[in-house]
Amino acid sequence: MKLKFIYLLSLFFVLNSCKDENEKRLVENKKDALKREVIFSNINKAWVFNANPINETSRSTVLGWNEWRQFLSELDQKPKKTIGAFQKKSAELSKKVMALNSNIPLNFDKPQLKSRIAVLITKVRMLNLYIHLKDIPDQKVVALIPEINIELVSLQNQMDKIVQKSKIPLEEGESELLKMLDTTRAIPNTPQIQPDPNIPRVE
Repeated sequence: MKLKFIYLLSLFFVLNSCKDENEKRLVENKKDALKREVIFSNINKAWVFNANPINETSRSTVLGWNEWRQFLSELDQKPKKTIGAFQKKSAELSKKVMALNSNIPLNFDKPQLKSRIAVLITKVRMLNLYIHLKDIPDQKVVALIPEINIELVSLQNQMDKIVQKSKIPLEEGESELLKMLDTTRAIPNTPQIQPDPNIPRVE
């Protein structure tokens, strides 16, 4: 009888602890779902990119620079419904932004434009990194979006500067001066060895 009572008592404790575990798990799941909902809502509100070209240069570049067109097109399509959709989108943006660096049109293949592309790549890849973390730092994601928009404007303004500068006619003699300043064309500066006057010479 005593053994039966102990058995029933232990069974009661086991069932009770299982019930407590299930309740705890349900509470945790609810908390996680609420947290993910808040994160999704914050990112969804902030996810607004300036994907439209801001000047004539950028508009005409879209026609000739396939990678630039694809990147802007990808930015323009906003994901919907789940955080997973935002994760997929950010991964795709990361791929498209990397492609900008590998196929820059010749007229834009300049250090000042490359540096702006490098900064844009860094920001987009940071966005992709943050959004794929287990605990998504939504405030960091939200803060990065306007920074990416600023870099987009900066890049397009730089494109416009390059085009406007190329339209300015060179003054007379300026092209020769630029050639002289070009270090790749310079004659190597090797010191000439002067003969030692103390060495006897044969005449």
